[in-house]
Amino acid sequence: MGGIRFGFFALSAVLFLGAIHYLLASQRPGSYPPKHVLRARATALAGGGLVLFAFAMLLLLF
Repeated sequence: MGGIRFGFFALSAVLFLGAIHYLLASQRPGSYPPKHVLRARATALAGGGLVLFAFAMLLLLF
């Protein structure tokens, strides 16, 4: 069970790092994907990371 929890925590960290990457990319001038597309990707990754983190915390309680 510990490995499953670690996997969820690790995957949520990767998703949060991806969200940060897209947020930073949206701040750069002249990026190819439009800024609203980058922000939408960042929001989706952060939402997925939040859900997985909450699920991992739920597993930690049991």
